[in-house]
Amino acid sequence: MPAAEPFVQLSALSGEVLLAAAAMAVGFVALLFLGSALLPGRRIEGPDADGKQRVYKLNGLALFLIAAAAAGLAQAFGWFSLSVLHTHFVALFVAANVFAFALSGWLYFQGVRARRAAPGAWRGFFYGVEAGPIWFGLDLKLFSYRPSLIGLALFNASFAAVQYETYGGLTLAMALYQIFTFLYVLNYFQFEHGMIHTWDIVSERFGWMLVWGDYVLVPFFYCLPGWWLVHAPDPLSPAAAAAIVLLFVFGFWLFRGANQQKHRFKRDPNITIWGQPARTLDGRLLVSGFWGIGRHLNYTGEICVYFAFALTTGLASWVPYLLPAWLASLLWHRSIRDEHRCRAKYGALWERYTQRARFSMLPFIH
Repeated sequence: MPAAEPFVQLSALSGEVLLAAAAMAVGFVALLFLGSALLPGRRIEGPDADGKQRVYKLNGLALFLIAAAAAGLAQAFGWFSLSVLHTHFVALFVAANVFAFALSGWLYFQGVRARRAAPGAWRGFFYGVEAGPIWFGLDLKLFSYRPSLIGLALFNASFAAVQYETYGGLTLAMALYQIFTFLYVLNYFQFEHGMIHTWDIVSERFGWMLVWGDYVLVPFFYCLPGWWLVHAPDPLSPAAAAAIVLLFVFGFWLFRGANQQKHRFKRDPNITIWGQPARTLDGRLLVSGFWGIGRHLNYTGEICVYFAFALTTGLASWVPYLLPAWLASLLWHRSIRDEHRCRAKYGALWERYTQRARFSMLPFIH
């Protein structure tokens, strides 16, 4: 495949293009919100920031599959080309930023009005005022993962569409990247129930930090390797492809396996892990399976997954590797925050746990 300048197909940022991008962005979020409200879904209880139980409606998987099927049919029958997402990428990025700032401002003022008090304006806007705002019966924080990850999946698919329309086929690297990223997003929605117990959902307030992360950072930055693959000049050898597949499978097994073990333990402490009854410290902290080896191996697995995404681009540029580098620094910082929070919550029990599971993110190293 010949090399090509990756930015030549971008539309100029005219007023007309920006308005079209804004309509696409708002319409996309509105359709997903409507689908989340109307589609049937399992309802489960989970804790909120105040320690009370809240009912969450889980229909993200159905919503993702409908969006993927609609996009696939539109592309296959020529009703709509996903390549327009690539062409309008920068305009959509601008529109998403405007949307994120507007939503963050609305959340801030709604939170202040509801509580009649708030932290300082900047802190309240950045971190948020309320932990679990609800709109028309939907938890906005849980909902926002849907446009975030479905948007990411559609951007990734648009890169494949551009490559196919430009060159008449997909490279091995692009095919692998599409499989990896589709499975990653699909599995998130399969595991959507597990999100109910995560720190983001339970404890974090919903302000600009999370809003911008959901509506801008994830869909526009996490697709960086796919963007680079559209015109990637170097073919991926079968041996390299096999090694990348092994890394992805290992990372996925570690990431999802650790999360699944923790979630199962929270639902039923009497589970078995790796064929043995789960071992715990005082019935509160799991020390079986991955959690008996390291305290944050789920983060390590996710970094491996994103490193596999980047490796599909080869070694021609360092730019795609900004994604796993960013994620590694983000998750390392989060692991430190997790440690402080757990030490405050569990006290001496946490010290016992760190002696039992001595490693943080790198087994037998750190």
